Amino acid sequence: MTASLVEPVVIAHRGVPGARLEHTRPSYLLGIEEGADFIEPDVVATRDGVLVVRHENEIGGTTDVAAHPEFAHRRTTKFIDGVPLTGWFTEDFTLAELKTLRTMERLPQLRPQNLPLSGIEPILTLDEVIDIAEAENARRGPGAEPIGVYIETKHPLYFRAIGIDLNAMLLEVLERRGLNHEGAKVFIQSMETANLRALRPLTPLPLIQLMERKGAPYDLTATWDPRDYAALTAPAELARIAEYAQGIGPNKSLVIARARDHTLLDETGLVHDAHEAGLLVHIWTMRNENNFLPKQFKTSQDKAAPGDATAELMAFLAAGVDGVFSDFTRTAVAARAAHRSSAVPTGSAPAPGA
Repeated sequence: MTASLVEPVVIAHRGVPGARLEHTRPSYLLGIEEGADFIEPDVVATRDGVLVVRHENEIGGTTDVAAHPEFAHRRTTKFIDGVPLTGWFTEDFTLAELKTLRTMERLPQLRPQNLPLSGIEPILTLDEVIDIAEAENARRGPGAEPIGVYIETKHPLYFRAIGIDLNAMLLEVLERRGLNHEGAKVFIQSMETANLRALRPLTPLPLIQLMERKGAPYDLTATWDPRDYAALTAPAELARIAEYAQGIGPNKSLVIARARDHTLLDETGLVHDAHEAGLLVHIWTMRNENNFLPKQFKTSQDKAAPGDATAELMAFLAAGVDGVFSDFTRTAVAARAAHRSSAVPTGSAPAPGA
């Protein structure tokens, strides 16, 4: 392992949800304006085979679908990754139908500033998010660092069980857009493992194994595999992940532990172990609101008020992470600049293709 001076990347997590509605054009544009290296769309499928950008395939909490009487009969209960969920699901709508809906704030109690933005922006397709990045890259010109697209496929095993192959749909888009090649600034990430393994021989693009702080990848649970996300952080498992992925995307609590009262504790050693396996570490999700911050960085009892998010970011950057997903791009970019000005070279995983 050689030392790397590649600075940590900042990923605009669904755009900038702290100031715009997530997964909307204004949100992605703001992320770009504020200095993100990547914009991140989560993708799910429509009934007529189009990848659209939503946090989940259930859209009752992120769109105004409940206010559309013509779709009232589409409300149903499904088992998503083994859990019953009632609502409206993208796979029951055509793209044309989804385009009649408008997006809503997903966390209204924590982000009341976004409530006036609800009911305006349409659901985007993955192609439209790529268009946003490509328009910016054309504006910057060929000599500038391009904006990348960091794509997460949601519930791939569930979709496969109902006859929808998210991998095939994603590869079709990437091939058609000329992005399925080495050097394209595209990452692919997933909470499951089998779909990433299946993608490995089909794309040279870097793959990222996401990791939650608890639970297990659903494809492992569904096949009675006893491993959970915690097990996947062991050095031997990280070595296996390195056979198909270029990095991991752990919940930040897997990198620096938290006490029961949410006090930030010590580093877990995951960054070191991942780097030893040759894996990048891109953590999620960095947010400014007190509700999401460690105890020592909260500034009041008001959950929606901003806390000392910069201090939390600096702790994780000091731990050696290679990238951060943030709901507040400006905060993350400023923290990275402060870290860079005070940092000394440390051992780190090489960038993909380096």
